[in-house]
Amino acid sequence: MKTETEIWMHAPVEAIFPLAAEVERWPELLPHYRWVRLLERDGNRKLVDMAASRDGIPVRWRALQVLHPQGHRITFRHVRGITRGMDVAWSLWPQDDGTLVRISHHLDLRWPVVGPWVADRIIGPQFIDNIARKTLRRIKQLVEARP
Repeated sequence: MKTETEIWMHAPVEAIFPLAAEVERWPELLPHYRWVRLLERDGNRKLVDMAASRDGIPVRWRALQVLHPQGHRITFRHVRGITRGMDVAWSLWPQDDGTLVRISHHLDLRWPVVGPWVADRIIGPQFIDNIARKTLRRIKQLVEARP
């Protein structure tokens, strides 16, 4: 399963990157996030437990986040939960009048027989894309409201 969710933000990378990087603050910024617990931090790497809501359906996972500020990228590797093994990348492309922000997800769900079908038809479009769209729309709203 591969998804790409993107949005154009009329804001510089310098305004967007910190909001995307500071996952510990997501529950106060993003209404669909229930909690984020920082388990470990080592430089640009964090191990976090995360929980969100997909329109009332609770989801949770553990992820390793790595910040790549010079490349305007943030990567996650899900290490626990139903999406264990999923790779996530936030990529920010600055332009003169704003920034294109894309979240890419790649999950190879290795359940016998039904794994790819579940990933492609349920997990990807119904959960991952839904939560990613809400995340990007809210961050856009926050950064574009700044003076």
